[in-house]
Amino acid sequence: MRYDVLIVGAGPAGSAAARLLAQAGWSVALVEKAEFPRRKVCGEFISATSMAVLKECGVAAPFIAAAGPPVTRVGIYAGNAMLNAPREQVWGRALGREHLDVMLRDAAVAAGARLFQPAEVTNLTRQPDGYLCTLEDGRELAARIAVAACGSWNPRGVFAVPATAPKPSDLFAFKAHFTRSALPAGLMPLLAFPGGYGGLVQTDAGRTSLSCCIRRDALTRARQRFGGKAAGAVLAHILETTKGARLALEQATPAGHFLSTGPIHPGIRPRQDEDIYFTGNIAGEAHPVIAEGISMAIQSSGLLAQLLIAHRGERYAAEWKQRFAPRIRAAAVFAQLAMRTPTRAASLALLRAAPGLMGLGARLSGKVPISA
Repeated sequence: MRYDVLIVGAGPAGSAAARLLAQAGWSVALVEKAEFPRRKVCGEFISATSMAVLKECGVAAPFIAAAGPPVTRVGIYAGNAMLNAPREQVWGRALGREHLDVMLRDAAVAAGARLFQPAEVTNLTRQPDGYLCTLEDGRELAARIAVAACGSWNPRGVFAVPATAPKPSDLFAFKAHFTRSALPAGLMPLLAFPGGYGGLVQTDAGRTSLSCCIRRDALTRARQRFGGKAAGAVLAHILETTKGARLALEQATPAGHFLSTGPIHPGIRPRQDEDIYFTGNIAGEAHPVIAEGISMAIQSSGLLAQLLIAHRGERYAAEWKQRFAPRIRAAAVFAQLAMRTPTRAASLALLRAAPGLMGLGARLSGKVPISA
């Protein structure tokens, strides 16, 4: 079977690209190794800047209908400090990946993309006229262009991101849902705690999502102090050190089990190799401190589809860097400010004096609000 484009990975990045290319008349093969629906370690927040791509994909209305309430305020919880930006604006909404991924995948299929799921790519060979892909069951797919949208946490396969030697600074990610939380309506606070950072946001079905990253050395100390499983120790560490998180969650009820992954490796990676294009966080990954991971994945696929349809794919790597590299660099700075005690204290003092800087930080991370 021959296609114009082979897309590996049917998460938000892969499915958005598949939808946009298929509705432009391209023949698309979309390959995904996992069954859907699935939960993922993910902050779930999608900024208002992504709505144009979601609308073009035909899912803006169902996304709004299914997602949690609008996020109208950003803030920071660190130690005993609980700070909010003074102005209310709509920054975006959150939706669980078990819903979002299915929504975007089905939109791609409705536009004509051919779905192979569950199916894993075992080999990808460059041919004179494109690429030959072999699936684990022996089927072969030929395509003129290949797109890797399979994420950066992929330890094996043709697009695996190589592992690195363990370091104390390695970041491990955790995520959980809660019901009946006391998080104030419309607020999405950054959690800054010793050795890590995270966030809370109201998501779909009345749930509150907690997502966080913690350094390997801080995780080890938390487990020594609190015992038990890693996720439980991380939660106990956050609740003990972060008043705002404690007030929001101490009476809440867990909804499902914790998810974890890592180590994660934020940074910029190759975006293009001849006619192989990389989109989503396999191309570049921001520290989750800015809550822009899914938004960047969707937006980068919107950019890639736009350029491929216009026969300007050679511009993708440069335009990707121009749009997304500043966010990744800003996220690295914010992450270090959040995790280190001296810089966290200095940052809080500054934000108390000028709370409007929280809105500026949101804009530097790529968020553009709309009117409330």
